[in-house]
Amino acid sequence: MSVASSKPLLFGLSLVLIASVAQAENVHARYRVSLIGLPIGAADASSTIDDKHYRVDLNVKLTGVASLISNLRMALASTGAVQGGAPTPQTYATTASNSSETRTLRMALASGAVRQVQYSPFWEEDRSPEHVPLTDAHRRDILDPLSAFLLPVPPNANPVGPSACRARVPVYDGYTRFDVSLSYVETREVREKGYSGPVTVCAARYTPIAGHKTSAKGTQFMAQNRDMEVWLAPVGHTRVVIPYRVSLMTQVGRIVVEASELRASP
Repeated sequence: MSVASSKPLLFGLSLVLIASVAQAENVHARYRVSLIGLPIGAADASSTIDDKHYRVDLNVKLTGVASLISNLRMALASTGAVQGGAPTPQTYATTASNSSETRTLRMALASGAVRQVQYSPFWEEDRSPEHVPLTDAHRRDILDPLSAFLLPVPPNANPVGPSACRARVPVYDGYTRFDVSLSYVETREVREKGYSGPVTVCAARYTPIAGHKTSAKGTQFMAQNRDMEVWLAPVGHTRVVIPYRVSLMTQVGRIVVEASELRASP
């Protein structure tokens, strides 16, 4: 698996934590990643959160048979402020590497708008007719991919049920602008290390907005994809839900990212 072709995996691993609480909370989540039922990777997410700020780190690596084909590793980090119970990202960084290449992206944001993006190696926006142009408007009122699944629940709402499924999440990853829409499906009971209880099942849809190549089969597939789900679990005493499971069909088969451990502590 190349760094450039890892977007479906990265999309499935946009797993993140946030809370709006008076005291700081540490949240740790460990995930197993499978493709068509075969284990291919592992991910660890850790976060420190209080009522004003958050920081999230996510590390991903291929394992098992997949590691024999590629030694792809990804490290992602996001920091920001909590304003009105909602995430406002301030920095976002990713590093993806394998045996042949390493790519990094750093993004600075303020008030929900992108102020600066740095790429290494240098990347110049493709302005071919097949690409939907990115404008300044597409870089405002957005969330970075890690903050995109920061789902604070309203103070008086039940953290399990329809309130957990946010209607539309606007995302900019430094290359493309897209929306992720969630809708309530059902509530289930799960039991895993560190957490036993209800989770909210949300159907997910992907809508490309700008920066993508209109003729790209991968983009067309994801835009028409109705086989995507996110299971959201409440964590500790926070007013937050985090992904317990992400399942999506891709062109190479179903990717499932599922928690093997979820823990929250002051």
